[in-house]
Amino acid sequence: MPFMIAKSITIFKQSINDYHQFDNVDTVLQNPYPAGNLEALFYHKNWIDTVQWHLEDIIRNPNIDPVEALQIKRRIDASNQERTDMVEYLDSYFLNLYKDIKTEANTPLNTETPAWAFDRLSILQLKIYHIEQELIRTDVVETHLQKCKEKLDVLLQQEIDLSASIEQLLNDIAAGRKKMKVYKQMKMYNDPNLNPVLYGLKD
Repeated sequence: MPFMIAKSITIFKQSINDYHQFDNVDTVLQNPYPAGNLEALFYHKNWIDTVQWHLEDIIRNPNIDPVEALQIKRRIDASNQERTDMVEYLDSYFLNLYKDIKTEANTPLNTETPAWAFDRLSILQLKIYHIEQELIRTDVVETHLQKCKEKLDVLLQQEIDLSASIEQLLNDIAAGRKKMKVYKQMKMYNDPNLNPVLYGLKD
């Protein structure tokens, strides 16, 4: 596995383990890597994903207080925006990395950028972590453990396949076989000028 992909997985796992030392969505991010480098971006990216994962768990509590649920929903919306911003910032790293690669007018694009592929890899590490946690429970029946083991096998195969796909994508971009182009997500629901509910409040 290439260094960048293996390193990202290590950092994603580190972020997840660091979060679970406290297991609290209000834990303040303490990024152990120097600001601006790729390691710091990977760590911050996964921290956002990890906090949001647990916010999504909280809001699915059927007994949650409606006021708290609204607060959590707004935190999830803000987190989604932060996640998108971080992916786009990470893609700027790759754009700069490959800025001198020459391509032709007909060089194909990929369906997703490198950063969105790493986004999938980050979330995959969260799935693996939490399925592994299920396998150490002592309050469940054997069939539950068996089903979780089967899910883990699939997730680990996905990790192999996704890692290989990212490797191929990065190799293709570096060799000029694919070109990199980034379209901003342009999310509208948080924009007071684009969400009709929000700009309707101005009237």
